[in-house]
Amino acid sequence: MKIALDATYSLGDDLSGVGVYSREILFGMAAAHPANDFLFCYRPHRFVRSFSDRLPENCHRRLLDEHLIPRGARLFHGLNQRLPKARFRLAVTTFHDLFVLTGEYSTPEFRQRFAEQARHAAAASDLIVTVSEFTAAQVSGLLRVPRSRIRVIHHGVRTCAPSEGGKEKIILHVGAIQTRKNVSRLVKAFESVPPEWRLVLAGGAGYGAPAIFEQIERSPCRDRIQVLGYVSEATLADCYRRAMIFAFPSLDEGFGMPVLDAMAAGVPVVSSNRAALPEVCGDAAILVDPEDTGQLADVLCKLCQDEALRLELGRKGTANASRFSWKRAIARTFDVYRELLVWL
Repeated sequence: MKIALDATYSLGDDLSGVGVYSREILFGMAAAHPANDFLFCYRPHRFVRSFSDRLPENCHRRLLDEHLIPRGARLFHGLNQRLPKARFRLAVTTFHDLFVLTGEYSTPEFRQRFAEQARHAAAASDLIVTVSEFTAAQVSGLLRVPRSRIRVIHHGVRTCAPSEGGKEKIILHVGAIQTRKNVSRLVKAFESVPPEWRLVLAGGAGYGAPAIFEQIERSPCRDRIQVLGYVSEATLADCYRRAMIFAFPSLDEGFGMPVLDAMAAGVPVVSSNRAALPEVCGDAAILVDPEDTGQLADVLCKLCQDEALRLELGRKGTANASRFSWKRAIARTFDVYRELLVWL
């Protein structure tokens, strides 16, 4: 049986959350089902680059064209809320979030293009996978998709053993420097914490970054704020190892992978009380109103001063992260394929 998947977003060293998801599903699916053939399909602008990736023996590289269906594929899975214009016999699409439709976190041109792609994918998919119940509700409400066509499958987590030593007085944030991630309010809140603490920002630049960088330069705590840019997996693991607090006050998330990565590493988490973050965090984080800078500052100050609370949250976070597994996500995704293939 041949199953085709959009592998476009799985390439590169600076993977976004969608890129991480794509690689986990693509290569995990191939490993879990060696008797099946998988077609890794790449859009034209990424096709040549894809040859730098060594594919498993049961996987084959294909060019993904808007109007041509990969030959022999019984089912196509769009991994980033997008489908080609060609009509497949069976199609599944994963929706990660719809914040582009609900907030001004990108350019008008991008929002228009994204909205068109999302509406087409929603209409053309036989079943839709969403990465959270929150995103499922958005897909149902904003795109008018019946809940009967939606399957919620949470992301997994990249396991990182909690560190017992080498901790430093660091508040860590992982994610793009952009408006949606609410880094501006985090920087402002950080200015209230004790002076021996540092803020470390790991992530590339996104929409709204210039204003945030300017704010950082003007901050009275500039010498205690470290902007790393996008970092390697090894450097990121070291950041989690050294950090005492993880802050993720995002304004909108379809899931929030960094929160689970921090929890798996045993780092106590402060996060938002909105979007998918309460669903992912459970009772293992302190949740704040992301638009209340004073509340965020108070919580960060409390955590800086309360070691017992940090240890308690670290233990709860490790337990919470264990609920999420890429192996489980892959198995449930293949179950969605089976559910559709019986129709043929």
